[in-house]
Amino acid sequence: MLSHHELSTLLLLKAASEHIEPDCVELGTLRDLQLVALEPPESGQPILRVTARGDAILRAFARAA
Repeated sequence: MLSHHELSTLLLLKAASEHIEPDCVELGTLRDLQLVALEPPESGQPILRVTARGDAILRAFARAA
């Protein structure tokens, strides 16, 4: 089960990934659960993205809300 911090981080990452700090504690858990991934950078810093698994979690959350 995700904490409210992890869920809000996942929501924010989906909506506005530029507002997430790469050293955010919740990202470690989300990466371990394969809900987010780091894409190799074209230039600069790696890009965080929500995985298909993370997107499924968000869709299920939206249906329940």
